[in-house]
Amino acid sequence: QVVLVESGGGSVQAGGSLRLSCAVFGYTYHGYYMGWFRQVPGKEREGVAGIDVDGKSNYADSVKGRFTISQDNTKDTLYLQMNSLKPEDTAMYYCAADQPPNRRARGWSSPYAWSYWGRGTQVTVSS
Repeated sequence: QVVLVESGGGSVQAGGSLRLSCAVFGYTYHGYYMGWFRQVPGKEREGVAGIDVDGKSNYADSVKGRFTISQDNTKDTLYLQMNSLKPEDTAMYYCAADQPPNRRARGWSSPYAWSYWGRGTQVTVSS
């Protein structure tokens, strides 16, 4: 059983930065495709960034150039560095893990059928 625990959320003014972390417990984390998603009430969960086991990363157009996904295999931790934050980035942020072949077939940005999800960390950006 894999458990994902997010941290690092908080409140920040527009233009500021936050770094989210996702600690992975219960498995050798670098064997999974990892992703960051976000969700606001009443809307579908949205793919923010994904990273494959070979380090190849993907980003939503809305965050390209501002967010960076990375991983520290020695610490079994996934990160999301968020710079130049905007009020529209306000959401609950979740990390997710999936078997790489499954995720490559389904698409990194699809919120469906990921094997594991964390409980989320709230990010609030004020104008």
